[in-house]
Amino acid sequence: MPRIPTPVLLRRSLLLLVWLVAALAIGTTLFLNSSRTTVLAGHDAVVQPTLDGHVVLATGPVLPDVRLALPSQVGVRVVLGKTDATSSEELFERYALIAANSEAQIAKVRELVVEMALASALRGAAVAAIPVLGFLLLGASRRRDLVEGIRGLHARPLLGAGLAVAVVLALWQPWFGDESEVDRTRAWMPLAEFLGPGVPVPEEAQGLEVRVDITSSSTKRLIASAVDTYATSREWYAAAAEAAGEIELREPAEDETVVLMVSDRHDNVGMDRVARAIADRAGATGVFDAGDDTSTGKPWEAFSLDSLDDSFSDLDRWAVTGNHDNGPFVGDYLGELGWTRLVGEVAEGPAGGLILGVDDPRSSGLGNWRDETGLSFAEVESRIADTACGSEERIDTILVHDAKLGREALERGCADLVVGGHLHVQGGPTRYDGPEGDVGYSWTNGTTGGAAYAIAVGSKPRRDAEVTLITYDDTGRPVGLQLVRLRTDGKYFVGDYQELSYPGTV
Repeated sequence: MPRIPTPVLLRRSLLLLVWLVAALAIGTTLFLNSSRTTVLAGHDAVVQPTLDGHVVLATGPVLPDVRLALPSQVGVRVVLGKTDATSSEELFERYALIAANSEAQIAKVRELVVEMALASALRGAAVAAIPVLGFLLLGASRRRDLVEGIRGLHARPLLGAGLAVAVVLALWQPWFGDESEVDRTRAWMPLAEFLGPGVPVPEEAQGLEVRVDITSSSTKRLIASAVDTYATSREWYAAAAEAAGEIELREPAEDETVVLMVSDRHDNVGMDRVARAIADRAGATGVFDAGDDTSTGKPWEAFSLDSLDDSFSDLDRWAVTGNHDNGPFVGDYLGELGWTRLVGEVAEGPAGGLILGVDDPRSSGLGNWRDETGLSFAEVESRIADTACGSEERIDTILVHDAKLGREALERGCADLVVGGHLHVQGGPTRYDGPEGDVGYSWTNGTTGGAAYAIAVGSKPRRDAEVTLITYDDTGRPVGLQLVRLRTDGKYFVGDYQELSYPGTV
């Protein structure tokens, strides 16, 4: 291998150094001027990286800003925008619940910052390479000609220097000065000092600081209430998740597969860690989501879907949307997160069996009214039955929001098990005998979020919260059901394991 001459090696090393320094400078500048728009804590939000070593939550002109020191120099500023909360009380209740179960929101911001860092580094590397490539493409002979030309024109260096200064001044424009920003005149103070000695602050929140100007006593009371809700919620759900590791459940055989079913969470992200703890205790490898993860289906409720996905991202996941998941947002968002969306077509289910499902054809607001759109409930029920009965292989599971959508398929003997939620109370298993001697079952899961109505936000479930464990044999056929109910007093009720038997099986 020929040896590279020392002058050439030095020149190449110098070019590489110039490129690295320029890439670092340009990439850092681009990074610090980057931003991403997303949805956080029920708000439109803008995420901006900083180098002040803090995560700063800018809440707007009325509420106090919040910040927390980070172990690294890289920080982040989150500017909250619009929300559809109807009152300050509702907004603070949301904040408290999200803060107590903030892992998914933190992961979302972290991913955005990493994405901005990688994008800026790539752009910086590309821009810094332009002068280096230009230098190399000119070649030694052309570079010598340019140098000789510059030497022959003594005014050229002065002209070049003047042009460089003009470009810098045009970009900088120091003659335009910004007025002092109001928030820069406000001092940060510890949260405990702001709330006063009468309000205990949880240990994990001791590092929080707030920046306030004029805060009314009513706003201060709301903040104190949110802190109390945060502490109560975090303690209650943490204790419930820990207790789930001790409950007695039916242990699956080696050739069996267990799937956890959730439904009607209605934004109660606190129950997600509890549901996952139950899934781990049961040895579940998959999860069914029967819908009504939200209360209105609006983008501000993305925090609920982020939490659900964060809790079950390493399991097999199937989902349909419910009548409260208004519009396309919920289903599309879950699809983007990697959930298998069931949209009226037969798909592969647990243990290689067949699964069929469809979104609920109804949509609801926060009241008790319903509004059917597009196909009616009866029409969807009939189409599911036609699809199930038209399948070359028998359908093992039909996942819907309301189990009544699968009733006709069961009556016609075309499915083994229909599972749903919607009613917020448990029902089944109800046996159906088909005209040809086929047997199927219907099962309704209670509300996983412990929702009394269309929303379940609070320091603990408003009513008993429930999940279902579904056991499949090695052919993908459902062979057993077991409910797990977390009562409002924090104690568990575990239902008996109920076997599902079929003609011709032992």
